[in-house]
Amino acid sequence: MSIIEEAVRKSSEQHHRAPPDSAAAQAHARVRRLSPAPAPADLSQARRFKSVQLNPEVLERNCVLPGIADPAAQRAYKILRTRVTRRLEAQNWRSFGVTGLSPGDGKTLTSINLAITLAQNVNTWVFLVDLDLRRVQVSRTLGITGANGEAGLSDYLLGEASVDDIIYSPGIERLAIVPNFQPIAESSEMLTSPRMTELLQALERETPRRIIIFDLPPLLASDDVLAFAPQIDSMLLVVAEGSTGRAALESAKETLAEMNLVGVVLNKSAETSETDYYAYGGGY
Repeated sequence: MSIIEEAVRKSSEQHHRAPPDSAAAQAHARVRRLSPAPAPADLSQARRFKSVQLNPEVLERNCVLPGIADPAAQRAYKILRTRVTRRLEAQNWRSFGVTGLSPGDGKTLTSINLAITLAQNVNTWVFLVDLDLRRVQVSRTLGITGANGEAGLSDYLLGEASVDDIIYSPGIERLAIVPNFQPIAESSEMLTSPRMTELLQALERETPRRIIIFDLPPLLASDDVLAFAPQIDSMLLVVAEGSTGRAALESAKETLAEMNLVGVVLNKSAETSETDYYAYGGGY
């Protein structure tokens, strides 16, 4: 993992150099530590979206929270939530994409479970958007088929649905999802289209303001991530231990140098610890 770690280090140095310590900065830090915790967000502020039912059996089979019974996995996601939240707050970021190096690295499951875990915080509202346009991932993992005529992101991008038609509440407070039900061949063109820009603007205008998580395709599978990256604040990379070659890591290093990096999630780690599901690096 040395190449990825080096990419994380250089990205952090290039984009997020901390200013020199000063008495004023130290005083400001003390004020922040002493400030009272913010009051929970008011549920009445949130617009109600169309409801969609999630199948508990599908969630359990696909290891989606809260269908995970293993306490170690639950702790790992909470640790990841805390670290991601701190990084977002420190940089004043509100959106990030989740990508992997190759199919099977676990980036979609990470996107979903991180979104759910973030929404479990009473002060955090979340949008989860499926932007892996060539494959149907988020809806499949959650067991949402669109069989009852629900509209998805592809319908919106093709001009056949409105923004309101494609945002759903899955029955988890403070979480809303934008699923996709049909693959789109010209994916990078759609990701940079005026319709996509309008969707992003609509999501950003929602009250309370939400963290927006985009489940993106694998980093090296197409130009989709490169095309879309300028429209979001940052990127979270998911890497599966033992399944990624050195050449892929070298290519990822070059690509990541152009982006703000939230961190790197090491998935499927063989190490045994309370965080053996996910090891995290992000310049901490």
